[in-house]
Amino acid sequence: MSCFVLCASCRAEYENPADRRFHAEPNACPVCGPRLTLLSAEGNTVESHDPVQTAIKLLLSGQVLAVKGLGGFHLCVDAGNDDAVRNLRQRKYREEKPLAIMARDMDAVRRIARVSPDEEALLVSPRRPIVLLQKSPNTLISERVAPAVPNLGVMLPYTPLQHLLLERHFSALVMTSANQVDEPICIGNREALSRLSGIADFFLAHNRDTLVRCDDSIAFRASGKLRLMRRSRGFVPQPLPLKQSYPQVLALGGELKATLCILKNKFAFISPHIGDMETPQARDFFSESLGLMKRITESDSSIIACDLHPAYYSTQAARELPAERILQVQHHHAHVVSCMAENQIDGEVIGLAMDGTGYGPDGTVWGGEFLIASDTGYQRFGHFQYILLPGGEKAVREPWRIAVSLLKSSYWPFWREIAGRFHLIPEQVQTDLLDKMLEGKIAAPLSSGLGRLFDGVAALLGLRRTVSFEGQAAMELEALATPTSAPPYPFDILRKDNEPYRIDTSFAIRAIVDDLTAGRDKAGIAASFHSTLIEIFAAISGEMRETSGLTRVVLSGGCFQNRILLDGGIDRLTKDGFEVYSHSLVPTNDGGISLGQAVIAAAMIQKGL
Repeated sequence: MSCFVLCASCRAEYENPADRRFHAEPNACPVCGPRLTLLSAEGNTVESHDPVQTAIKLLLSGQVLAVKGLGGFHLCVDAGNDDAVRNLRQRKYREEKPLAIMARDMDAVRRIARVSPDEEALLVSPRRPIVLLQKSPNTLISERVAPAVPNLGVMLPYTPLQHLLLERHFSALVMTSANQVDEPICIGNREALSRLSGIADFFLAHNRDTLVRCDDSIAFRASGKLRLMRRSRGFVPQPLPLKQSYPQVLALGGELKATLCILKNKFAFISPHIGDMETPQARDFFSESLGLMKRITESDSSIIACDLHPAYYSTQAARELPAERILQVQHHHAHVVSCMAENQIDGEVIGLAMDGTGYGPDGTVWGGEFLIASDTGYQRFGHFQYILLPGGEKAVREPWRIAVSLLKSSYWPFWREIAGRFHLIPEQVQTDLLDKMLEGKIAAPLSSGLGRLFDGVAALLGLRRTVSFEGQAAMELEALATPTSAPPYPFDILRKDNEPYRIDTSFAIRAIVDDLTAGRDKAGIAASFHSTLIEIFAAISGEMRETSGLTRVVLSGGCFQNRILLDGGIDRLTKDGFEVYSHSLVPTNDGGISLGQAVIAAAMIQKGL
């Protein structure tokens, strides 16, 4: 606050030992303290004796405001105004991904969502994260806020300005990070005016600088625990205690939901959420965060850990940093060890690492992995059967392609008839060309990712032929299955010589097709699919226990953000006599792999490997 020179009145209070404001740093004086300013889209000051009241009127009229918060700006609209929410989505190119909302108080929250005591305690805590809550039927929140999912991401106000905006006129406001697609949150006034041009109609800003870029944290409740999906404001830079002391290591994380991690003595310091490394702005934020973490920890490690993927930005960054040694860590091994480190366990474990994408040492895409793992190594015991992704990355954005691949591997020459029956393939696509791609494995990489299996099944059920954000198809498949439970579909476990076990789901795909043809309720099909996966987890874990004698199971990877899988997996494995460990304080998604990378690298250095 040193940039706000005290006026005579405040100076007298500050320097008087008998005054309650003696040496108090906060300054809310209307004369010498920070000042609110309402700006137009062009950056001109909007004359107003009360910028907050003017901003409220603009929000009530459906305008999009950029509001300066604690760790950066939010884009803000009335959460009950359909047109305003639609305009925000169109301008931000965020067509369907759920938007976070900020509710006035707990009474307002209860009118729009169901809240458990644990969720309420987290909402009202000083950390103030976004908490995913089950929607309640209401007309207060626009359906456009979180379409096709059963949850709302809700937080409570945590700055005085937010309290003032919500005080009288709104049950809730959309409060989403102020950025363009795949860019970091804006923190500076001039930065916001430039980067949010064409998105925000007005800017409610002030002249107090935000020094550290920091998104809102996100949490959800599953299997009796509150779990972080994004660890950022309110949780960082608080370190994570480790079981033992390690040498200093810097880990650079992955490509999506990136974080950094620095190990120092018995603590792991994980950076705020950085995001996806696809834009120059995100990469600048990566460098900014690296400098911040080094300052906070007073460290500059010469041991660097990064992902195995040669094309990841973090892998390239590792090569450009001064380093005594660079250790590349396999993605799913890092997932498992991240969970081990959080739960302070060592030795060998059964690791279930389930996500969409991770680079395998064989050059294929891994993602449905059963590993026997320790902090220095792993054995790939089993994995989901590889499927072809026709079009590569295009298949991730267009899941109908994955559905076609599943039909081809399950039905061979008859796949076209079934695909036609379900109207899977867009009219402009040539099926002969698609067949040649699959037959010749042309522009069709192999993937064992469980996330891709979710995508393909969602497309088969007609939920999602294309997606607009990562995990969208899987989220909607989970939402469809949530109200019900159902018996599993058949599957096969294949073993050839000394190769890893392979889980063949073609029997399940055929059963899904039969159910669809017979007109079975799609919610029941989705529930049976989830039950099948839980049955697979239990079956392979049983095989691993029989082979290795291990009884501790670690669950990690983005697929365990799915509450059905997490709750069902923990319940079933526990009943089968396993000790089950999962994430709580560290995200189970790729936001947690920097911790695993750091611990693996440090353990290898410590053991002379």
